[in-house]
Amino acid sequence: MKNAHVIKKVLRYVKRYSFFLVCSLVFAAVSALLSLYLPILTGRAVDLIVEPGRVDYSALFEIFVWMGMIALVTALSQWVMNVCNNRVTYDVVRDIRKDAMEKIEDLPLSYLDKHPAGEIVSRMIADVDQFADGLLMGFTQFFTGILTIIGTLILMLTIHPGVTVMVLLITPLSLFVAAFIAKKTYQFFHRQSEVRGEQTGLIEEMIDNEKVVLAFSYEDDALEEFDEVNDRLGEISLKAVFYSSLTNPSTRFVNNVAYALVALAGAYAVIKRRM
Repeated sequence: MKNAHVIKKVLRYVKRYSFFLVCSLVFAAVSALLSLYLPILTGRAVDLIVEPGRVDYSALFEIFVWMGMIALVTALSQWVMNVCNNRVTYDVVRDIRKDAMEKIEDLPLSYLDKHPAGEIVSRMIADVDQFADGLLMGFTQFFTGILTIIGTLILMLTIHPGVTVMVLLITPLSLFVAAFIAKKTYQFFHRQSEVRGEQTGLIEEMIDNEKVVLAFSYEDDALEEFDEVNDRLGEISLKAVFYSSLTNPSTRFVNNVAYALVALAGAYAVIKRRM
């Protein structure tokens, strides 16, 4: 795996907060299972409404009470899960910045001479902030997503194995689309980080040496150089945001195709049963 060493380093930081990580997993499981149980209760409530004048209100009221309690517990579980995720994420980011600062203090002067100060500042601030956002989103969506998928497959197998197999056959298409988008997004965000560091270094260099710039009448050249870097940053940032924004609509499209095929299969099964 190309970035296995990076994942190992991240896990080494995350391991320090195993308690909050376990709590997040537990409440993510509770949230996912209860979210899957709500549609089952909804189906039971619909079954109790036969026709006008034939509605079991007492059973409906009992189901509504259960649905309200489940919704409340689900919301509470999600809140606790997000609190745990926030605690892990920002403690990990704090530790990374602390270790990075200690590393910078031990770096030889030759390294600082070869790398602009702006690039180092950009990695300490902008890059770590992006890492925090990604880590938080990963914790929040990864746990609940995996558990929801497992629970959904189990429920689908108990209801209709044929439809489940159909969904499983479509799943690789969704994974292929997500992998393609993730690869492009990583490339452009990586390039964006490099160009942003170059821009930050240029700005800091020109401002710190303002008197030298004025003495050698370098203002126009500095502005032209800044415009060139800024244009490259804008172009790369646009591509990065564009590809990252494709994730939701693309996966939704694949999911809608799956829903349509499931609906057709279900309708065909009902018609065949009635014949």
